[in-house]
Amino acid sequence: MRRRTFVASSTTTTLLALAGALPAIAQTAPAAAYPSKQITIVVPASPGGAIDLAARLIGQKLTEAWGQSVVVDNRAGATGIIGTDLVAKSPPDGHMLALVASSHAINPSMVKKLPFDTMKSFEPVALTHVVPLVLIVSPELPVKSVAELIAYGKAHPGQLSFASSGNGGAPHFSGELFKSMTGLDITHVPYKGSTLAHPDLISGRTSLMFDTVAAANVQIKAGRLRALAVTTAKRSSVLPDVPTMQEAGIAGYETSTWGGLLAPAGTPAATVARLNAEVVRILALPDVRKTLQDNGIEPGGGTPRQFGDFIGTEMVKWARVAKSAGIQPE
Repeated sequence: MRRRTFVASSTTTTLLALAGALPAIAQTAPAAAYPSKQITIVVPASPGGAIDLAARLIGQKLTEAWGQSVVVDNRAGATGIIGTDLVAKSPPDGHMLALVASSHAINPSMVKKLPFDTMKSFEPVALTHVVPLVLIVSPELPVKSVAELIAYGKAHPGQLSFASSGNGGAPHFSGELFKSMTGLDITHVPYKGSTLAHPDLISGRTSLMFDTVAAANVQIKAGRLRALAVTTAKRSSVLPDVPTMQEAGIAGYETSTWGGLLAPAGTPAATVARLNAEVVRILALPDVRKTLQDNGIEPGGGTPRQFGDFIGTEMVKWARVAKSAGIQPE
């Protein structure tokens, strides 16, 4: 567990619509006497990822705006469940928040008995960011487009495999969705993180992978991996020449990883509204946007209701993917 205090002196059609809603936040009277003490943002993952970066940027700016210290508390484990459960069971006063990832909406399809209700145990605050995924292939594979990949897979049934950064994440489920929508016979090979998956993909031991743009970009730029398409509705600012999956011919295919702030259920509406307004303001700041985009992350935005509706939509989508793939919660 790593803690850091900041003191004043760092899917997507719906996702992109939320990100575009930055100025359209309703102005609600702030909760009296909030914040009255230190705020803790629990990041249910190890330091260094997208949600960790977003939490630290938001924490620093909240400290500067409100004069109250913000602690980022990394509580990794069980695909985010451990840290998220800590927030679910905390006092509903807005002083302990969770910055969850897309696994929050996937976990109900993977875990039979969660210690909390994914929707009812929390008040949605704001979508903080979107991370496009990119379909990458081994340079050993003789394909240069999604259409060629599909044709190759149909001509060589059972010979393709897709790597992922681990079971149950958006990259894994993005691969399962691709299998379902194309009808290809592809074997899933999970790894413990992208770093371990890339060498086998580069060498041709595995065929393809859905990975975050941020994680894959160095290998793509070096020519060690080939990018075929991004999974979001719009092209990535980091890979502007790479088409979207829809442009590549897979109509209706949209996935991403994302992050968003949650408060415990029962947190006063005025507190949620004040948090939302401030977080959305922070995400619109040029320096924050630049830092996120330089790391392959698109800033979020939108209202609490939009974020809550989005989580529900994601849960339904990933439940269908799990059913199609024969994945049973354990």
